[in-house]
Amino acid sequence: MRTNTKLFTRSGLLAGCAALVLAAACSTAPGDSAQGEAAQGEAAASPAMERAEAASAAAPSLAASSIEMGDPEALGFDTAKLDEIRAAYEADVESGKLPGAYLLIGRNDKVAFAEGFGVQGPDQTTPMSEETIFRIFSMTKPVVSVTAMKLVEEGKLDIDDPVSKYIPEFANAQILQADGTTKPAENEMLVRHLMSHTAGLIYGFVVPTLPLAKLYAEGGENRTDLSAAEYSSVLAALPLAAEPGTAWNYSRATDVLGGVIEVASGQSLEDAIAQRITGPLGMTDTKFFQDASEAARFAEPKNAALPYYYDYTARTPFMSGGGGLSSTMEDYLRFTLMLANDGTYRGVEIIKPETLARMRVDETSPEIRSKGLFFPGQGMGFGLGFSLVLDDTKQRPGNGTFSWYGIAGTEFWVDPKNDLFMVFGIQDVALTAEYQRKNRDFIYDAFVGD
Repeated sequence: MRTNTKLFTRSGLLAGCAALVLAAACSTAPGDSAQGEAAQGEAAASPAMERAEAASAAAPSLAASSIEMGDPEALGFDTAKLDEIRAAYEADVESGKLPGAYLLIGRNDKVAFAEGFGVQGPDQTTPMSEETIFRIFSMTKPVVSVTAMKLVEEGKLDIDDPVSKYIPEFANAQILQADGTTKPAENEMLVRHLMSHTAGLIYGFVVPTLPLAKLYAEGGENRTDLSAAEYSSVLAALPLAAEPGTAWNYSRATDVLGGVIEVASGQSLEDAIAQRITGPLGMTDTKFFQDASEAARFAEPKNAALPYYYDYTARTPFMSGGGGLSSTMEDYLRFTLMLANDGTYRGVEIIKPETLARMRVDETSPEIRSKGLFFPGQGMGFGLGFSLVLDDTKQRPGNGTFSWYGIAGTEFWVDPKNDLFMVFGIQDVALTAEYQRKNRDFIYDAFVGD
């Protein structure tokens, strides 16, 4: 984050509290909204305000960088192993395998390792840094999911609401049969099904040869001329792959969740996120569309011809809740640290601890994971917007770790068992899985604990 003179408000406040006030000084308890606004004159005496002010006084300001360095050994890391990580990335850059990469590793709110390697893209000279802008693709999903849960706290949304309450066309959902016919869905599609990828929707590009994928392509899956709510209505006209709540399929569900957010909040998706998440956290570089003046800050892939790497400075009506944000490592660390601290970052509460805890409850079962295409892997589940480690004998991060990643190689995770977090960025679809495996080995080989 560059030097920031903006002042941010708490996400629960209405517009009257939004101008030129410190985030902590403007904070109210989550869900207070109208009642809290009416009592603004007495806010300084409230227990919630006193807690927020005390936390803010003890923490660095939002304008300060989220990268607060600590002593690696004191944080439980073997410095020789961290040097091995550094050497491995330097070698991959030197060999031409990667133009550049950025890796953040930390524990207990402090960063033990923060380093950029190489440059932002092929034929560039700008070093990769915490200010480099990455297309984070599906790391948009956790941001949108937390936005939805904030609306739950505000009483504008319920995770057990039928999706058709917000997108009426889903009331007539049909299930595609093996013979190409359809039949009416027996189960109601619920908001929590969208958040857990059990809604019956798919991504056409995951297996483009499937009959349903072809229907998606023909039916407007790739349209960008609609708002999120309008786009959701288009998807509602397409059949589902499975009964809602019965199978896990990675999908356009978070795009539909974006449409639900637009209807429930009465705002565009970008405004709903800015008011509740990115504004209060000071994530000034996290946007659906960047100004043209920021184009030189983007990390670029070796193969820019792939359709994923569209121009993020060219605004369209569609804001993809499933993959449309770009961000920096410094910005996304703010979001990660908020999650690591039960919903609060530097004295600013984004969501309640119990709300985040609900997001970390597994929404799958062995039967659900066995159907569809469950690719988080063995020992994993999926909550409301995050993958979850259920069995750390089969996965390297500790039980309870919650995370997600983007198709071009960005990733984050929060490991509460070990008080550990990471944020990582490359821009190479072909190398995403490889560096996911490498980073788990790198980081947990270097972690020795207290």
